[in-house]
Amino acid sequence: QVQLVESGGGLVQPGGSLSLSCAASGRTRISSYAMGWFRQAPGKEREFVAAISRSAGSTYYVDSVKDRFTISRDNAKNTVYLQMNSLKPEDTAVYYCAASGAPAQVMGTRNINYWGKGTLVTVSS
Repeated sequence: QVQLVESGGGLVQPGGSLSLSCAASGRTRISSYAMGWFRQAPGKEREFVAAISRSAGSTYYVDSVKDRFTISRDNAKNTVYLQMNSLKPEDTAVYYCAASGAPAQVMGTRNINYWGKGTLVTVSS
């Protein structure tokens, strides 16, 4: 079992930055999983944002956040991060941390073992 708790969400102006964290606890450490971030905007389906392989050697992003968001992980601290820069109003959503037993490059909503409860990010002036 893995429990995931996100933090760092909030209100930010367009063009601003936020850093999200996902702290994991439980019997199994996150080093056993590919980790990722998903988001769900009001009235929309949950979508993939970014994923990182178990060793942090590979990262993957949805096109809309490439060159603006950076996913990273610290297996020793059992924590995953999402640095978000140049934020846009369309980035407004609840952001969820996820752990998957599948490879990071195929991470999707259907192959997630554990979800966090989410943290709200609002980008507005």
